[in-house]
Amino acid sequence: MAIITLTTDFGEKDHFAGAVKGAIYSEFPELKIVDISHSISPFNIMEAAYVIQNAYSSFPKGTIHIIGIDSELSPENKHIAVKLDDHFFICANNGIMSMLCSEIAPERIVEINIHDKIESNFPVLDVFVKVACHIARGGTLDVIGKVITEIKPIRNIKPYVNDDKTQIMGTIIYIDNYGNVVSNIRRNFFENVQKGRRFEVRARSFKSQIINEKYSDFINFTVPEEKRHDVGTGLAVFNSSGYLEIAVYKSNPQTTGSASSLMGLKINDTVTVNFFKD
Repeated sequence: MAIITLTTDFGEKDHFAGAVKGAIYSEFPELKIVDISHSISPFNIMEAAYVIQNAYSSFPKGTIHIIGIDSELSPENKHIAVKLDDHFFICANNGIMSMLCSEIAPERIVEINIHDKIESNFPVLDVFVKVACHIARGGTLDVIGKVITEIKPIRNIKPYVNDDKTQIMGTIIYIDNYGNVVSNIRRNFFENVQKGRRFEVRARSFKSQIINEKYSDFINFTVPEEKRHDVGTGLAVFNSSGYLEIAVYKSNPQTTGSASSLMGLKINDTVTVNFFKD
């Protein structure tokens, strides 16, 4: 059974997500639909790219991923379908796919050209659903578009390293549900520059010379829990997706506070790693 996933900034209040699901089932009742997220911040391409990058590979090969972010058709915002890692992605050519394509070369990219056959001001509902159901039936990408070789890049996708390799300058690209902030510095990138040197991670008031493997690594579990003051402690960690993250232990934006609220860290803020000679 074919699977279609949905990642959008539609939220849960409006009819948009439900209408898209209804259109899919009307077109192909046997399909299975899975929501990845409808809570992407409005028009936040980097956030959408991070979420889909870290979710898609958990699905079976052949899964079709509809990404409904900033999808209004315009001369500068064409629609594409991409086959990558034996998955299919349908979205606007606005940079969303550049994070995935920087890690894995796409097998095929087409610029969708069926718009003259479909009258729509809601392309996710009409165009993207038609393309997804076509692929689910075994249709080829060449039928719905012309082959292209490049996609639009996204800004700040990679961190910067200075000439003498003593500093990485990264950017916060995502804030999760706990208020933890995720940078664009990946573990393998960090280790390739570090080469065993001491370092310090900095972001506004936050400083750390340790990057944890787990959120609880800093806790001394020999001390009774009632005598510890662990909750609310700031830390750096490589998260489960391999990105350098600044977090607060057992954070809760509504109570304890979070890295975002307590440290004032926001999307596009700078995260630096300075390296030192022994």
